[in-house]
Amino acid sequence: MKAAVLGSPIAHSLSPYLHRAAYEGLGLHDWRYEAIECDEAGLPGLMAGLGREWAGLSLTMPLKRAVLPLLDTVSDLAVEVGGANTVIFSDGARHGDNTDVHGIVQALAEAGVPPPRAATILGGGATAASALAALRELGLHEATLVVRDPARAGETAEVAERLGTALTVQTFDKLDTALHVDLVVSTLPAGAADGFAGLLAGVPALFDVVYAPWPTRLAAAVAERGGVVVGGFPMLLHQAVRQVEMMTGRTDVPVEAMRAAGKAEIVRRAAPEG
Repeated sequence: MKAAVLGSPIAHSLSPYLHRAAYEGLGLHDWRYEAIECDEAGLPGLMAGLGREWAGLSLTMPLKRAVLPLLDTVSDLAVEVGGANTVIFSDGARHGDNTDVHGIVQALAEAGVPPPRAATILGGGATAASALAALRELGLHEATLVVRDPARAGETAEVAERLGTALTVQTFDKLDTALHVDLVVSTLPAGAADGFAGLLAGVPALFDVVYAPWPTRLAAAVAERGGVVVGGFPMLLHQAVRQVEMMTGRTDVPVEAMRAAGKAEIVRRAAPEG
């Protein structure tokens, strides 16, 4: 059987290392998982050319929203979040789902972060939408979204409405007013939150979706003040675990083997060349 991760750019993806470690641990020696460079324009043709030997696909940006019209069925969660990061092929049909939300919930639980009573999300993209859904699963039905331009938060606001979450949109120049919370979720890319490290240092818990380089300046500042810090790798790991379960039908997925493989690749990439 075959599976792959699609996106653009895709060369940096850790998914092949995670999924291949799972196949090895499960004894699925005839399964293959690869990374395929694919943008939105190329997605319909690529999916149309996949045969019955394909079990599923993992999707990263910019394909999570673009894939929805190409699917036969879509889970309620993927509809609410507005994106599918997982496609399962079964009986000739394409089913879309979202395992990012599961990844966030599991990453927070693994770190011992209790369900928050109040939370603030930095950034307004697709990961912010998944974070809103994860917070709802944890029992929180209101949150603050901090963005540079409120006019670009429209899609995330629509997600909040579908989730039944009350959303307050704030700008970064007023970030200090949005930090009286139990949990801050940063969905900003690597380096983008560095300038806010001093301001956020005292928050009780931080989930930073960046996994390399790690720790980020923001994560280091929070940890130094005694806050609980969760990085992006546990989220990536646990969303992949759920994908493996869905694609293979197995429930005995070797989580620790996947964790070790992913961490080893991160270390390898960080090592100086030569």
